[in-house]
Amino acid sequence: MAVSTDPIDGTRLKEQFPLLSRDVHGKQIVYLDSAATSQKPLSVLNAMDDYYRTINSNVHRGVYMIAEEATNRMEIARSLMRDFIGARSSSEIIFTKNATEALNMVAQSWGRANLSAGDVVVLSHMEHHANIVPWHMLVAEIGIQLRWIPLDAEGRLDLTDLDTLLDGAKVLSVTAMSNVLGTMNPVRTLTDAARKAGAISIIDGCQSVPHSATNVQDLGADFLAFSGHKMCGPTGIGVLYGREELLEAMPPFLGGGEMIRDVRLDGFTTNDLPWKFEAGTPPIAEVIGLGAAVEWLNGVGMDNVRAHEIALTEYTISTLHERFGDRINIHGPTSPLERGGVFSFDFDGLHPHDISQVLDQHAVCVRAGHHCAKPLMKLLGIGATARASVYVYNDTADIDALADALDATGAFFTL
Repeated sequence: MAVSTDPIDGTRLKEQFPLLSRDVHGKQIVYLDSAATSQKPLSVLNAMDDYYRTINSNVHRGVYMIAEEATNRMEIARSLMRDFIGARSSSEIIFTKNATEALNMVAQSWGRANLSAGDVVVLSHMEHHANIVPWHMLVAEIGIQLRWIPLDAEGRLDLTDLDTLLDGAKVLSVTAMSNVLGTMNPVRTLTDAARKAGAISIIDGCQSVPHSATNVQDLGADFLAFSGHKMCGPTGIGVLYGREELLEAMPPFLGGGEMIRDVRLDGFTTNDLPWKFEAGTPPIAEVIGLGAAVEWLNGVGMDNVRAHEIALTEYTISTLHERFGDRINIHGPTSPLERGGVFSFDFDGLHPHDISQVLDQHAVCVRAGHHCAKPLMKLLGIGATARASVYVYNDTADIDALADALDATGAFFTL
């Protein structure tokens, strides 16, 4: 039974993404690795090209015309991002090079200023390495303690003992959506529990922000980190949202140009937000490209993006199960309403890298590996999975191509 009416014509949208018209091994490419990085529409490519061709200059310093135009376009992009995630102020939007840097910024800046030996940080078993390693670094440096939210049999967070896990904790840092299981977590439930316990909440939004409408006020998040390259924007640009009062109280993460108001022989004073956390020349073209990506996604409509992925997720799960039965195991929740369009799977007992290589011969691009989630892999009892992931430009024909290529893969290894 269908759970959603698909409002998006993926075939029409594909025409706006130049790479999706490319042939690979004599066949038109089927790109199913958007959880790693998304493709870019022409509007994003054109916005970045226009910057370099017409207003290439540094920002916030020059008073000549093209410098002022570049500054204006960068700050327009910041305003677009503010509205896209429902922040109260543009001062709460910090541009970073990626979500990994954003998460490290919170751990290193807020964490070092506010955590002491024995303080507790609560994570989950489905976290990406970028939301684990920075905290392990503080375990080594400061002596903080880590607690872990476990998973149930379907790959959902087991919140049975959440209040106990949060008792006395200073931080809850969790993903909004697993990049392995596709599980969409109950973020507001988690942030409310954290606030009740006196802890701040940090949300990894890399897989959620590109795929569903996001409002940080509704989420109750103190910090939210995500990357531009997973939401039709360029690589090399990420975003940290932080509540203004928390950012104001944090020490700067990096020192140098732009983040200072004054430098003296005996010290320095920091610039206002958001520039306090944007030391040095920023990735100007990438910020402008991300702004264009936000405009493009707004044109599609984030509710439409989510509805499209629910429909495509249902089609993917039903198609693969009908075609292959017990030969395939898709990790994560079975309901399309509880997950995003990420499908990590085991197939025919084959090694994920073998699957990926044979699929590539059929022009189908999927990821193979541990997906920067080794603790989760160990809990699942596996070393790696193959992973297909969909986005707004995918359609049922792509899933049919995946199924046909998997059929050929199974046949190849039984010869």
